[in-house]
Amino acid sequence: MSPAPGIETVREAADVAVIERFLDGLWMERGLANHTLSAYRSDLTAFSRWLRKEARDLHCVDRGDLLRYLGSGVSARTTARRLSSLRAFYQHLSRLGLVKEDPTDRVQGPRLGRSLPGTLSEAEADALLRAPDDDKPIGMRDQAMLELIYATGLRVSELVTLTCSQINLRQGVLRVTGKGNKERLVPMGETASGILTRYLDFARPELLAGRGAEVLFIKKRGQSITRQAFWKMVKRYAWRAGIHRPISPHTLRHAFATHLLNHGADLRVVQLLLGHSDIATTQIYTHVARSRLKELHAAHHPRG
Repeated sequence: MSPAPGIETVREAADVAVIERFLDGLWMERGLANHTLSAYRSDLTAFSRWLRKEARDLHCVDRGDLLRYLGSGVSARTTARRLSSLRAFYQHLSRLGLVKEDPTDRVQGPRLGRSLPGTLSEAEADALLRAPDDDKPIGMRDQAMLELIYATGLRVSELVTLTCSQINLRQGVLRVTGKGNKERLVPMGETASGILTRYLDFARPELLAGRGAEVLFIKKRGQSITRQAFWKMVKRYAWRAGIHRPISPHTLRHAFATHLLNHGADLRVVQLLLGHSDIATTQIYTHVARSRLKELHAAHHPRG
């Protein structure tokens, strides 16, 4: 017999409260970005719903429940992400003494093949950066955004939230606050600095139309640009540049790292510029760079 609707509502509200307290703790401890917290919330809410359908409780989950849920016919990558969210959640409840045992203990995630990030050749990157019409304010802004993300390897969330006070054009550096509220200084290079100066001198005042805004890159009347809007912008200019495969803003971050390594940059320098806390995260780009070197050798060496 199914529980009464009122009981279901109370259980759901109790689960939501526990999940939100966990997310508040994550935000305070690790300073995670909103979209990361949203991903945790989505995974935990889905598990909570599944448990209620199974007449189980969020605080009384065993290893068998967890394995049945994780084996519910989704991709290995989705399973790994769900397990990561649930492991963090139940470790938190275990520390607080709210569960007798951690159901994720000794549960191994699926083996994931190490996928290489998509990137651009240097010629493709150049074509993409030239795609905006820089005679108009919007085109000037778009070119400045594309140049800056390629020149610095910023995450898209870091790019769209940059403020004017984070830029030092005289020294040619950005002060970026990344994941975990960690601050890093990133050089822009002369080309990006010049294009950004032109945007600030000519395009931004016209887009502001007399209004004020602290954020660096704006739409008309000073409104902020969203991550989704920039993603669409990249796709539009990629098509215009003759790049007809799927790319995203993150592809430019990948290109930044790969092209630096191709030209002899030290891996630890690239790690610092990208804001990676673990060099193992950066090492994936050595595989991309090595693959590119193999392609060049095969194409140009007489014995390739």
